[in-house]
Amino acid sequence: MSPTVLKIIVVALLLAVIASLTSSLVFLLRDSGNTSAKRTLYTLGIRVALATALLATIGYGIHSGKLGNTAPWAHSATPTVSSKTP
Repeated sequence: MSPTVLKIIVVALLLAVIASLTSSLVFLLRDSGNTSAKRTLYTLGIRVALATALLATIGYGIHSGKLGNTAPWAHSATPTVSSKTP
């Protein structure tokens, strides 16, 4: 699996988590008076499953080396010391 495909999967899972969370909010607001409605519970369960898949995908990508941190501040945490003496 190429890094580009892995990044697309991560973005798709993130968008699916956001969509599931939004639908949970809509169901919560619509079913506020109905105590027998379980739609909010089911959509939150789907969100948990999607979030687990997202974390597993990110973990796989980092473990396999296909995903990494390319932030400019993360590469050299300690300053380099030159060996030249004045």
